[in-house]
Amino acid sequence: MKTFLKIVLLALAVSILSNTLPGISVEDYVSSIIVAVVISLLNIFVRPLLIFFTLPATIITLGLFLFVINACIVLLADQLVDGFEVSGFFTALLFSVLLSVFRSALFSLLK
Repeated sequence: MKTFLKIVLLALAVSILSNTLPGISVEDYVSSIIVAVVISLLNIFVRPLLIFFTLPATIITLGLFLFVINACIVLLADQLVDGFEVSGFFTALLFSVLLSVFRSALFSLLK
């Protein structure tokens, strides 16, 4: 039940950010739920591999390279979901940073 609620809150954050940020578009609410599921799955399976392979760059940049990894996850979700479009890398970077902030704020409400 808690996982389902987290997906719904993440979909809400995706919908809010797509309405406020230029360069991000989501067709409808079903697409935002699909985007939330895809981003969650990518964070579970792909993100640890990316972090492992880019560990030297992450250490050298004192962890700032993790923002680039998050932007790559968003761009990968853009390629996987038809109703979700991101215009470029820097838009994906801003979207991923704001999505992390929204996710932290919304998930803190669950505790």
